[in-house]
Amino acid sequence: MALHTATLTFKEEATCSICLELMTEPMSVDCGHNFCRSCLTSIIENQPQETFHCALCRASFTRNSLRPNRQLANLIDSFREMNLRMCEEHEQRLLLFCEDDEKLICWCCERSAKHRGHVTTLVEDAHQDYKTKLEKAVTKLKQMQDECKNKKMSIREQITNWEKTIEDQKENIQSEFKNLNIFLQEEEKFYLSKLENKKEQALKKLQADQVSLNMQSNEFKHHILELEKKCQEPENELLQNVKDTLSRSSSVKLKLPEPFSLDLNTDCKVSERYFDVRKKLKSYQVNVTLDPETAHRDLKVSKDRRRVTGFSFRMNLNTRLNATMFYSVLGCEGFSSGKHYFEVDVGDGNGCGVGVCLENVERDDDQRQDPLSGFWTIRLCQPDGCIALTSPPTHLHLMEHPQILGVFLDLEAGLVSFYNMITSSHIFTFPKASFPGTLRPFFQVCGDSFLCLPPPDN
Repeated sequence: MALHTATLTFKEEATCSICLELMTEPMSVDCGHNFCRSCLTSIIENQPQETFHCALCRASFTRNSLRPNRQLANLIDSFREMNLRMCEEHEQRLLLFCEDDEKLICWCCERSAKHRGHVTTLVEDAHQDYKTKLEKAVTKLKQMQDECKNKKMSIREQITNWEKTIEDQKENIQSEFKNLNIFLQEEEKFYLSKLENKKEQALKKLQADQVSLNMQSNEFKHHILELEKKCQEPENELLQNVKDTLSRSSSVKLKLPEPFSLDLNTDCKVSERYFDVRKKLKSYQVNVTLDPETAHRDLKVSKDRRRVTGFSFRMNLNTRLNATMFYSVLGCEGFSSGKHYFEVDVGDGNGCGVGVCLENVERDDDQRQDPLSGFWTIRLCQPDGCIALTSPPTHLHLMEHPQILGVFLDLEAGLVSFYNMITSSHIFTFPKASFPGTLRPFFQVCGDSFLCLPPPDN
């Protein structure tokens, strides 16, 4: 009972007479009374006078006389904390935790009808138990947060990769159509030139026939006038030299032009001819075979010269002219003009290089493979995938491994292009070049890889 009385007395002393609540940041005025800082501020702010009156005793005080009462503030904080651990009903310490009602209770509360049959534990034990549970919950949530963060990063990476994939595919499509446009433009020039030549030939023949017929017509006209004039002469004059006149007219013969066919024979059904890129490329296909004399000593060329196999060991130690060449072999055929196409079957293997090179190019181990050195090639290798050996090299992001490569040359246009012939899709075209000499097919085989040259379709 004494504790309850002391508690009420302190609470009364610590209550602000302005807001009637326990003081917050108590401030003392000259007379010694205390009030909340916010309550005093609300009274004196925006007031012009310098002197005010205490709300309890009406004693005067000034703005400058206000002082914080830290000792009282500490006591009030201690009182608040003590009140939180004291049962208001029984004035006992709250030492128990009621699991059912989820609140702190005292021993008297536990025995009351209100909490009879409820599960109770000591506050310290409940605190430690629930702290552990909360920490486990925090750990689990942090794990899920980390998992969520990692998933977000993964999705962000997927988005980046997908956007790159789409952009690469977009570039491939644009490159393929650009290459096709160049190809079609060259074809258009060819057929228009062919048509123009046909036109010139026909016009030249028809115009020559026209000149011949005009000359014959004039001759007929001359003889007609001569005969008509003879018919008008008197008897004695008409009969003079009449046989000679008739002989001259009868010797005149009509020479008709030889029949000339106006069939163009240059019909170009564009939609049928160029819709299938594979079909069009194969119209320029040439029969390429391997030249064993140009093969590296560790490469094995088949008897039919259509297959070359690499070895991971040296076949022999004989010194040959090509002993210092990297693992490559040239095609027998050389190209110096026109359009040419050939195919190379590389299978599922890697470590292969395909393309063309200048006939007299150096092929030493330390020789760079790029257009400046006389090479226009692409390479299939791990882990880089497909690379166009430009300067610097161009990494080609292909959707799938090209098992059959198509190589197309247009020497007049200065183009070397590569195609995936399984999908009939364009892979890469080297920038336009001016070839200083004859080009030969170039093949490179590393390790135990192989490649073969399918014969042209009949």
